[in-house]
Amino acid sequence: MDTSKIVLCGASSYEQKYYFNQDFDSLPQSIKDELHIMCVMFTEDVGGILTMVFEEDGTLEFQVEAADGDGRFDDIGSALKIKELQRTKVELLQSLELYYRVFYLGEDMTQEEV
Repeated sequence: MDTSKIVLCGASSYEQKYYFNQDFDSLPQSIKDELHIMCVMFTEDVGGILTMVFEEDGTLEFQVEAADGDGRFDDIGSALKIKELQRTKVELLQSLELYYRVFYLGEDMTQEEV
């Protein structure tokens, strides 16, 4: 299996579009809906492009990009919004990481991690 970064979802304020990787279609609809809302609201609030990607180790990261000269993009607001999402959506984010590690990386989670 290719262990490079895998995109889960993303949204663009420029194209006003949302993307969800169909490889994760087995996730419950409520989780997919929550990801959709998170990504779209993020780009509506601060602009730019938000992409949620799984790193090689299964960590879920927020990646943000902005077009050169985009006066609407709020760089500071972007960092604060990511911290807020990491704090308020901790259970969702941890569950997604666990899901990825078990179903995509094939890790054995029979032993409880400390």
